[in-house]
Amino acid sequence: MQLPLEDITVLDLSHALAGPYCSTMLADYGAQVIKIEPPGAGDIARAWGSPLPGGETAYFVSLHRNKKGVVLDLKHKEGKELFLRMVERADVVLENFRPGALKRLGLDYEAGRKRNAGIVYCSISGYGQDGPYLERAALDLILQAESGMISVTGAEGSHGARCGVSIADMTAGMNAAYAILLALRVKEKTGQGQSIDVSMMEGQLSLLGTMIGSYLANGEVPAPMGTAYKALLPYQTFRTTTRDLALAVGSEKLWKVFCPAIGCPELTDDPRYRTNGARDANRASLVAKLQEVFLTRSYDEWEALLAAKGVPVGRVNTLAEAVAHPQVAARGALVDIDHPSVGKTKVVGVPARLSATPGSVRSPSPRLGEHTEEVMKDMLGLSAQEIAKLRTSKAFG
Repeated sequence: MQLPLEDITVLDLSHALAGPYCSTMLADYGAQVIKIEPPGAGDIARAWGSPLPGGETAYFVSLHRNKKGVVLDLKHKEGKELFLRMVERADVVLENFRPGALKRLGLDYEAGRKRNAGIVYCSISGYGQDGPYLERAALDLILQAESGMISVTGAEGSHGARCGVSIADMTAGMNAAYAILLALRVKEKTGQGQSIDVSMMEGQLSLLGTMIGSYLANGEVPAPMGTAYKALLPYQTFRTTTRDLALAVGSEKLWKVFCPAIGCPELTDDPRYRTNGARDANRASLVAKLQEVFLTRSYDEWEALLAAKGVPVGRVNTLAEAVAHPQVAARGALVDIDHPSVGKTKVVGVPARLSATPGSVRSPSPRLGEHTEEVMKDMLGLSAQEIAKLRTSKAFG
């Protein structure tokens, strides 16, 4: 059966993480993603992360599977024209340049729609395509800071911490993929494309929505709580005699199961802890009591006891332990790829599984410009002589 997006062609001008994360989501489900990079070093992310054989990096190889790589100089007159000819045959243009950059090149949505009324342009930026911060440069760390995400992350009493992954980038990428599919759905009905404005800042605000709602309701400014969670208790990690344990008692029903399970039935109806609100008001004393209890046994003992009662519990794994996790192995969550430069390596597979049309990792990340001639021939119908002439003129860099 055909993959869901097999008839969709995406021209991916994006770099770093936010845009590429979006295009990878689309490529995993069959979209033909043509990654267009500038001549020279290409995408800046080609230099990020641990080096692999053949001049590749683990960061780039992990992120860019299922795409074709093209080098095109968008500042070159003929390079611009080639891009616009590609727009005529494409469905989506994805970019995360600074706002206004494509317009200055004459390659923005207005230029693209003149060639193809159905084209969808998706622009990802730090702060959006308007507003007083329009011109501000921004990478993930800056948006985690500006949005307030850092202020609620980290150890209690600290000045906050960056999330361990680039959550502002990745949230923007997911929002962009979602928005692109919405725009393509509209195109199915009307034949018309549109432009999409995805802000990393607003993506972070969306993740913080419930915390922002609480602040607007009571005026209390949230602060870092370590692994704890203001809305639920107990919902955090605790030390055991062997390793840390993550515990999530997410309802009053579970609270009544949990207390006898840990040998403290008296806590169930203690007026200080009977309800979630009461537990929050008396957080310090309850957490101290639970920590004392959890230090009486090993993690494995607690896991066996709590899991048997249906209480959500888990070990705090390192990444080394996570990739060796039995559930990860059983689900085939890590997949092998064979890269022409790197050789055999593993990447994280597709997280959302469709029963009839599942996405997959079908090809490795492209080497810089690997498919330039193939795409020029197959997509634009250029002859070998035309391609050679364009290469001589430096349209391909």
